[in-house]
Amino acid sequence: MAEAYIVDAFRTAGGRRNGRLSGVHPAQLAAKTLDALVDRTAIDPAAIEDVIMGCVTQTGEQAVNIGRHAILESKLPTSVPAVSIDRQCGSSQQAIQFAAQAVMSGTQDIVVAAGVESMSRAPLGLSIPPSSGNPRTQDVLDRFNVTRFSQFDGAEMIAKKWGFSRAELDAFGLESHKRAIAATNSGAFKDEIVPIEITLPDGTRELHVRDEGIRFDVSAESIASLKTLAPDGVITAGTSSQICDGASAALIVSEQALRDHGLTPSARIVNLMVTAGDPVIMLEEPLFATERALKRAGMRLDDIDLYEVNEAFAPVPMAWLRHLDADPSKLNVNGGAIALGHPLGASGTKLTATLIHALKARGKRFGLQTMCEGGGIANVTIIECL
Repeated sequence: MAEAYIVDAFRTAGGRRNGRLSGVHPAQLAAKTLDALVDRTAIDPAAIEDVIMGCVTQTGEQAVNIGRHAILESKLPTSVPAVSIDRQCGSSQQAIQFAAQAVMSGTQDIVVAAGVESMSRAPLGLSIPPSSGNPRTQDVLDRFNVTRFSQFDGAEMIAKKWGFSRAELDAFGLESHKRAIAATNSGAFKDEIVPIEITLPDGTRELHVRDEGIRFDVSAESIASLKTLAPDGVITAGTSSQICDGASAALIVSEQALRDHGLTPSARIVNLMVTAGDPVIMLEEPLFATERALKRAGMRLDDIDLYEVNEAFAPVPMAWLRHLDADPSKLNVNGGAIALGHPLGASGTKLTATLIHALKARGKRFGLQTMCEGGGIANVTIIECL
């Protein structure tokens, strides 16, 4: 089978809900990352054969194929097609996997995988109007003996199952911020971030280049002071991913395209995996998907130099670490979604950008990325830094 390569991947700095990026239309936000791919890789934009755009809330300003509207806002010619996909939080990681599959199959040579989510302008749940009722039938709810499928419930269930205390979760949330602060202050994110010009309330314009969600004054005391999301729960806003606006993109190509266009790859895709499991506890599937991905790749976890496990809620990466007996020093080395934000459909390619640049900075070889997703699904992607 042919190989698939990532030439490079970029992301915007995250914007807090109703924050610095809230004034930017999501199509324009996504277009900036597409433009960055063209500018920074020097690929002929007319050679791009497809754009696969992850987006979860595909309604309002993100409706009617947001991927295509991003192209129309970008430097890419109108001859470039696009499709928008929803695999919940793994949407743009799935975009990478679909792009890689197209390249590996030989049906396409140059594909962009991308994602966008403006959670300020298209809030989570907007695609389910109150008048439409529950998107699940009563038969399904009865089958699983629940009144709802909830990621919040699933996160609490994982914390209880694995015996994580409030203090342990708080410590994890604090560490996420500390790592993100250190990465920001050291300039670790500089090469992966696409500057976005924004207009401030006073009318002045400036570039948005720093993740807005990081709490630089965070402390153990401030996290411990937060109320739990559920009265009898252990999870707080300080141990949950932040609502975030953002976009990201990666250029996926074949070996032939590398030669034809004089491109230098950043990484090779080693293995792709998507699995599904329990839709009630929901967020635990990355634990088992990772095991299957490693087995298929003929690798052990010890072979992996860095892992990106999305911090939807602190219990998810914590359970992943414990289940796999993984090294916490390799996990989310530049912080995770608790500090940096989780722009839903954009998070997959966002984590890929961070993983590639973190591997490069450390002179490391293999990286693994996994994402818990609504409905009990998980994607795993293993890459080799080149």
